[in-house]
Amino acid sequence: MATAKLHVKKNDMVKIIAGKENGKTGKVLRVFPAKGRVVVENLNVIKRHTRPSQSNPEGGIVEKEAPLSISNVMLICGSCNEATRTGVRKLEDGSKTRYCKKCDASVDK
Repeated sequence: MATAKLHVKKNDMVKIIAGKENGKTGKVLRVFPAKGRVVVENLNVIKRHTRPSQSNPEGGIVEKEAPLSISNVMLICGSCNEATRTGVRKLEDGSKTRYCKKCDASVDK
C-alpha cells in the first residue's frame, strides 16, 4: 500500500466522527501514513496485560491509546472551532498550506 497524503498531522486537534468515541475531541499524538491510522490523546483507550520487565517490574494491566482509522477523524479549525474538511492551497512563495473549507482560513500556523 502506497503512503497517501493525509489530512491530519501530529499535534492537530481532531474530532472523532465514528465509533465508540464519537463526538469527542483530542490532540493527535502519532500518525501512521502507511496504515492510514492515527493515535489521539486519551481516546480509544485499551487495556493490555503485560508481563514483568525491567521497565515495568510489576507487570499487570496497562492502559494505552489504540490507533483509529484516519477516516474516522475530522480536523478542527483553529479560527472557527468547528470540525471541517480541508483543502490544500498554494501560496505566492510556492509553498502549500491547508485551509478550512468552512471559514476559508489557513489551518497551518
